[in-house]
Amino acid sequence: MIAVIRTGGKQYKVKEGEILKIEKIVGAAGDKVDFEVLLLSDEEGKDVKVGKPLVSGAKVAAEILEQGRARKINVIKYKPKVRYRRKNGHRQMFTKIKIASVK
Repeated sequence: MIAVIRTGGKQYKVKEGEILKIEKIVGAAGDKVDFEVLLLSDEEGKDVKVGKPLVSGAKVAAEILEQGRARKINVIKYKPKVRYRRKNGHRQMFTKIKIASVK
């Protein structure tokens, strides 16, 4: 089964056993999490269920593997001719999850 879930303002296409990084959610490693299902389909795409906005009775269960921070990106601001330069860094928080089941 393939499902489209919504978390962190983004949508992800997931299937069983898949590991992915999503925006940080509350929980520790080993915790179980359920997600809202927007669209549900079988492998061939024949039995498609579309939610309005959610598919009733469908859920995606996942397990939190790790909480972490992504690599640092540099944010640089520069204005020519006025000697204005700013350098800042940012590390985005993420949660790595493993999809346990799609029902």
